[in-house]
Amino acid sequence: MTNQVPALRLDGIVKTFPGVRALDGVSFAVMPGEVHALMGENGAGKSTLMKVLGGIHQPDAGRIFIAERETVLKGPLEAKAQGVMFIHQELSLAEELSVAENIYLGELPARSFGRVDWATLYARTNEILGKLKVGFNARTLVGELSIANQQMVEIARALTVDAKAVIFDEPTASLTDSEKVVLFDVIADLKAQGVAIIYISHRMEEIFKITDRISVLRDGSYRGTLDTAATNEDEITQMMIGRSLDLTRNHEHVVPGEVALRVEGLSCGALFQDATFEVCQGEVLGFYGLVGAGRTEIAETLFGLRKPTAGRIYLKGKEVSITSPIDAIAHGISLVPESRKEQGLILGMNCRDNMTLPQVGVLGAGPFVAEGAEVAIYDQYRDRLQIKAPSWRTIVGNLSGGNQQKIVIGKWLSMRPEVLIVDEPTRGIDVGSKAEIHNLLRDLAKQGYAVIVISSEMPEVLHVSDRIVAMHHGRITREFTAEEVTEDSLIQAISGMTADVA
Repeated sequence: MTNQVPALRLDGIVKTFPGVRALDGVSFAVMPGEVHALMGENGAGKSTLMKVLGGIHQPDAGRIFIAERETVLKGPLEAKAQGVMFIHQELSLAEELSVAENIYLGELPARSFGRVDWATLYARTNEILGKLKVGFNARTLVGELSIANQQMVEIARALTVDAKAVIFDEPTASLTDSEKVVLFDVIADLKAQGVAIIYISHRMEEIFKITDRISVLRDGSYRGTLDTAATNEDEITQMMIGRSLDLTRNHEHVVPGEVALRVEGLSCGALFQDATFEVCQGEVLGFYGLVGAGRTEIAETLFGLRKPTAGRIYLKGKEVSITSPIDAIAHGISLVPESRKEQGLILGMNCRDNMTLPQVGVLGAGPFVAEGAEVAIYDQYRDRLQIKAPSWRTIVGNLSGGNQQKIVIGKWLSMRPEVLIVDEPTRGIDVGSKAEIHNLLRDLAKQGYAVIVISSEMPEVLHVSDRIVAMHHGRITREFTAEEVTEDSLIQAISGMTADVA
């Protein structure tokens, strides 16, 4: 690799936005046939650097080289023409069009008189989809696909050109375990063909599984590059945030208070059946299971987004009926949803308005909302949750993932709930912000909240939970205390390999 010419090289890249120096003289290179990780906290400059490489942003200073030939990338189409493909974290698909039309948008094969050559279009698309081993075809409307399958359509776009480099920005955020295996196989094939892969992810296990080297950015500056095989998670974390993190098992001894929520025999059709559990004031109850196990569906039922087909819900010993989120909020249940950007925030709205949105009806001053009351609420939870934003006027879409998540948590804490349900609390969040969220959840429990945490990450569940509920195919298979749970027993429980039933 040392004798090769870099497939891509960026030299002294500077990019400034109003009030923010996002990139400060960053130099970065990736070799042909290499999977190169780019890591850093949210706001470190990773996505900005890749958007410069993808032609989306123009650098204020610095140079870009492709195969050691200096070039200026004036837009995404020019980047693509030079063999640079950018697979975005945020989906950019037209849901009303077919898979084939989305993949070849702007480059549809044509027949005479400019007519689309549909047969060629569908044949090419199905050939690419065959490599990805997906369960849909070229004619399928994108709007009919799951988020995970839409992500696979984004990935398919990269296979339509003779790519010199492919940038993957958090590609597994919405993929199942089986879909991740397919993605990693695709990356291995691209690597074998000599394509340079730039892989942006917060998931350390993926980084150490598939990459050759790791480069780290911090506060818009380049911090160094290490061979993946010669480093470890702690060293990379220290480069990213300047300190080590404690992500060990939860060994706190908690004496819970009274039962805040008790669920008996709760069912919702085929989604989950006969769920029975309780969570007390002052504790964190973790839910762990594979995608589709029914964890999120239980949370949505408790929050009134789904109608139960059987079972009873008790709050502080009193049976309640929850048929809508309004009912749930009135009874003291709040839900931080799985997808903060689609379900938890209005990205074009400012921080204050996002945080106080559920309370607009009670913050009125005549026909108007009392701005002073809104600002007071925002200031309170900004300080309490240590939200980093220039002001309450900052548009939420411009915040880092960790601070966006804190805005959502603050919004629901401001409703003063008895039970706080947090679904995938650190999805798409860097390790530093992840530790802050974990500490926040533990602190909320210490303050007397009953906290339910749903997570697909075993280390997260083990780190924050006092008790853990394991689910498999819509059923609770076992409940563990923090003292008795082991990784092996938890894996068995979520795989349906244990006879113990909660």
